[in-house]
Amino acid sequence: MPVKKYNPITPGTRFRIGNAYSEITTSAPEKSLMAPVKKSGGRNKDGRRTMRQRGGGHKRRYRVIDFKRDKDGIPAIVKTIEYDPNRTAFIALVVYADGEKRYIIAPHGLKVGDRIVSGEGAAPTTGNALFLKDIPLGADIHAIELQPGKGAALSRSAGTSCILSGREGKYGSVKLPSGEVRRILLTCKATMGTTSNPDHGLEVLGKAGRKRWIGRRPHVRGVAMNPVDHPMGGGEGRSSGGHPRSRKGLPAKGYKTRSKTKMSNRLIISRRKSAQK
Repeated sequence: MPVKKYNPITPGTRFRIGNAYSEITTSAPEKSLMAPVKKSGGRNKDGRRTMRQRGGGHKRRYRVIDFKRDKDGIPAIVKTIEYDPNRTAFIALVVYADGEKRYIIAPHGLKVGDRIVSGEGAAPTTGNALFLKDIPLGADIHAIELQPGKGAALSRSAGTSCILSGREGKYGSVKLPSGEVRRILLTCKATMGTTSNPDHGLEVLGKAGRKRWIGRRPHVRGVAMNPVDHPMGGGEGRSSGGHPRSRKGLPAKGYKTRSKTKMSNRLIISRRKSAQK
């Protein structure tokens, strides 16, 4: 999927790098698989703002995605590859042999007219959903379940994939995009291949207004605030602000927030690689 640059006819297009959307085959979504989206604007049920820099943005409609892939043994044909405003990866509209239509996360390389199937006996080819016990070792997989039948939870964003590195007992060892290696039950499903839109990380919005269209309000640095507003605020001139921390005083940049008694800790073989050297 290529990206494209724009002629600098405005300040917003001077540095903008956009998506060419060459894989998209239609701009009209399937109406029967759409639902309304209610925005919170960062407010909780009491109307109080609990998350900053949220609000506004273009109105969206949710595309109901089939994360479970539970129509086992029934083949489906890919009808369209579509853009989804609610996620970074593209989605594919598939039509099953019994006439039912569903949206799935589109794997990279999936094309209109391709045939996909899920369940036992499915071939380990791009787009097919298999149980971890049936997937070849070393294969790239995405849309992985953490609990059997609950639906895909891991590796759903654009251009991501995991690697099934081994099997032991009732668990399979999966290396995640972060570098973490964890055990997942072999009765969980995963989809073969890598998610679509791998060049999403190369896009440059080009102007603040595009960020507002996405639903993100301006972000103010803590060191630019007053002491009453942020622990890192205040000082004479351009002071660094001391140890990096959040507005509520929680240390940042290396401070571990994961609970030491979390039940799934026993399933993690090796933690993700730290960004600090």
